[in-house]
Amino acid sequence: MTETTGPRPRLGILDYGMGNLRSVHRAFVAAGADAEIIDHPRQMAEKDALVFPGQGAIVDTMQRLQQRDWIAFLSDWIEQDRPFFGICLGLQALFDYSEEGDTEGLGYFSGSVKRFSFDPESGLKIPHMGWNQVCFRDLNPQLTNGLHPENDQFYFVHSYYVVPADQHLVLGSTRYGELDFCSAILRGNLVATQFHPEKSQTRGLQLYRNFLNLVKSYCGY
Repeated sequence: MTETTGPRPRLGILDYGMGNLRSVHRAFVAAGADAEIIDHPRQMAEKDALVFPGQGAIVDTMQRLQQRDWIAFLSDWIEQDRPFFGICLGLQALFDYSEEGDTEGLGYFSGSVKRFSFDPESGLKIPHMGWNQVCFRDLNPQLTNGLHPENDQFYFVHSYYVVPADQHLVLGSTRYGELDFCSAILRGNLVATQFHPEKSQTRGLQLYRNFLNLVKSYCGY
């Protein structure tokens, strides 16, 4: 298991009034971060990385991001390729459009967010909930260090999934029924997952540790 050593990266965990904040905070602290839950961009002044956790409805999320002055800040942060980790809704909000509420997203990536749709006779439930396999592409060996490319299990809770226009973004994919969907993306120092690493026990903590090592490399620790 890869451990973080030396200085603890300083993380801001975005509080926009929704999201699984406490468990995300505990998991990142356990992984080796100096993490703080924040509710305004000015609190990011001395932070090394931004975490966008997600749980809830995207319509309310977009409204609250606007109300709390996050939209322009997030755009600048991502454009500068500063370390970013999005979780669940924090992945979905990065794209152009969501079928949930017929809503525009932040539009940092081309693509859409679609609702699962299955034949009633399939027996597949919506939301997709519980443990499922993530197949990782070897886009960044440091980020996937200690993880098995084909058979690691992570915890999911979601009714919608992202469809990136650029398949080169796809870091991980997952099968539900006959559908293979994107379950993680990577671009530069931006990582975002559909699954919840903070609920995924050892594998989730390993992914968080790997991300913190990326942050340290970026910051020159």
